[in-house]
Amino acid sequence: MRRHLLSSADLSADEVRMLLATAAEMHEVQRREVKKLPTLRGRTVINLFFEDSTRTRSSFEIAGKWMSADTINITGKGSSASKGESLRDTVRTIDAMAVDCLIIRHMASGAAHQVAQWVDASVVNAGDGTHEHPTQALLDAYTMQRRMGDLAGRRIAIVGDLTHSRVFRSNAITLRTLGAEVVLVAPPTLLPSGIDSWARADGLELSAELDEVLASGPDAVMMLRVQRERMSGGFFPTPREYTVGFGLTRDRLRALADANPEAVICHPGPMNRGLEISADAADAARSLVLDQVSAGVAVRMAVLYHLLAAEEVAA
Repeated sequence: MRRHLLSSADLSADEVRMLLATAAEMHEVQRREVKKLPTLRGRTVINLFFEDSTRTRSSFEIAGKWMSADTINITGKGSSASKGESLRDTVRTIDAMAVDCLIIRHMASGAAHQVAQWVDASVVNAGDGTHEHPTQALLDAYTMQRRMGDLAGRRIAIVGDLTHSRVFRSNAITLRTLGAEVVLVAPPTLLPSGIDSWARADGLELSAELDEVLASGPDAVMMLRVQRERMSGGFFPTPREYTVGFGLTRDRLRALADANPEAVICHPGPMNRGLEISADAADAARSLVLDQVSAGVAVRMAVLYHLLAAEEVAA
């Protein structure tokens, strides 16, 4: 692997498979009574989050601690950025303390790429604006692979707010890298500008008809959160109309089960129950939502291992 993980496009198919294989080994740690490895002893990992997070920040913190790294959490509100300090000065100050890895979430697209040019530490993109979230894509692929086996040739539908979703972008790249067929489903108002040419170039399908896609029997359906905090205009008339058109309702859950009884349901969280996903779907037997959370720790352990320790172990 390279020194940083900034984009899902940074990873080749072999590197993705390597990370998922390592994650499977790391996942075994969760079953131990004492969840501790000496792998990153003496390393310092900083979680620098300028946006709120439960799953990503907690799983990175647990991943680092289970591998014996010194893990420190810094929030935007708790840093000097709240006093007007620039992002550059903030990360260079942290880097001057000789830390080994900087995990950053920022509201600006491209922030992680910029930070990587300013610091000597390894940088992991934990979500930058509406751009990408590569470790989320890895844990989603890992979760689906554990349930379905090889993802090559599998048909996976990603449904919802594509315009504001960094998760969809990284997932589309990673799933295509692994040979999956990806269909993107969204209302026209929630399709990113220029997606037609991008989708064609990357072999992605586009649809505005969720019912037709579900009737085709996809192997997995990933529902995306409607990111109302990023919306400044009327992207859809009312929440109810969005649910009627693009929510995974109880009736659509039945239709999916009829078309493919083995189909699984994913959601990167947090979920807007009753909006993009019904309680029936979120809690269904084929739902992998909590499996995704569990996988997050294992996958992030694998990422930290390959960024900070793999070369030393090999030597």
